[in-house]
Amino acid sequence: MTRPVRARVDVDALRSNLQLARRTAPHSRILAVVKANAYGHGLVPVARALEAADAFGVAGVEEALLLRQAGIQKPIVLLEGFFHAAELDEVIRHGLNLVVHATHQVEALATAALAGPVRVWIKLDTGMHRLGFAPAELAAVQARLQSITGVELAGLMTHFACADDRTDPATQRQLDAFAALGPGAVGEHSLANSAALLGWPEAHADWVRPGLMLYGISPFVDSLAADHGLTPAMTLETELIAIRDCAAGDAVGYGGVWVCPESMPIGVAAIGYGDGYPRHAPAGTPVLVDGRPAQLIGRVSMDMLILDLRGLPEARVGSRVTLWGEGLPVERIARQAGTIPYELVCAVTARVPLLYESRG
Repeated sequence: MTRPVRARVDVDALRSNLQLARRTAPHSRILAVVKANAYGHGLVPVARALEAADAFGVAGVEEALLLRQAGIQKPIVLLEGFFHAAELDEVIRHGLNLVVHATHQVEALATAALAGPVRVWIKLDTGMHRLGFAPAELAAVQARLQSITGVELAGLMTHFACADDRTDPATQRQLDAFAALGPGAVGEHSLANSAALLGWPEAHADWVRPGLMLYGISPFVDSLAADHGLTPAMTLETELIAIRDCAAGDAVGYGGVWVCPESMPIGVAAIGYGDGYPRHAPAGTPVLVDGRPAQLIGRVSMDMLILDLRGLPEARVGSRVTLWGEGLPVERIARQAGTIPYELVCAVTARVPLLYESRG
């Protein structure tokens, strides 16, 4: 490794966060969501770390096959189902579970001449209006699926649109819509994402689907991971590769949009939007230099960013720079940059090495 940028992933933190999910929803089984390369943390290593989960959730067949090829035999649920009927052979061969959310998927199953059994979850739209059948369609969809040889109904699933805001009444409306399904709602039920798992106990049902919280990030708009006993798993860091003394009036970085108000030291850190750090992060976004607070100035470049080193006389070339993680919650960076923590961790690019650490 030459460039000093890296993302350290705390395996013990992943396991601790899973244990917290288990304690919070003790009567539910856990479908650990590891889609999008485990939210940027590395699909296979994270799944291995979360081996105590009851099942894994991914976005598509490609992610599921990577898990199977790595020897992971736990149930895997394709959260968006299948995109093309040609995928059904792989689904059956590798024992994958499907979420079915649209009529064309049901009809594809009916005409596929399935070579083996396939376990299916029915996705219901209780108010998010993204994917899923309307509750009034449930009886007909269930009956159609039950008529297809090889299809086994696992149960019903829905997804909350606003559970990250505990003051929003939309989640209760969705809960009420699901409850109104009554005894005709066959099989097991899965409603709760991370936010609902932590904030809406009545949503726990048979299966919970934690995602963001497993990575030690708060799923709520108004809190940090530590507020919920979560431990951040990813620390994104690099080093200072240059320190310069600038004069009052010197313009710093592309476009000269930040001007030194006085004579001052600046530091150049080896990380940028080519590594996944948000280009739109404004001046004032916090970082840590050898564990001490500093802040971003100027525009983020592809491979570098510039820091205000006033008050940090001990900073040196080679000083460690933390962009988020240990000592600096990613939620703070997301708010400063006008985005969400999901986007930041998922956006870490392939050129950033993921280094897995465990105290055990």
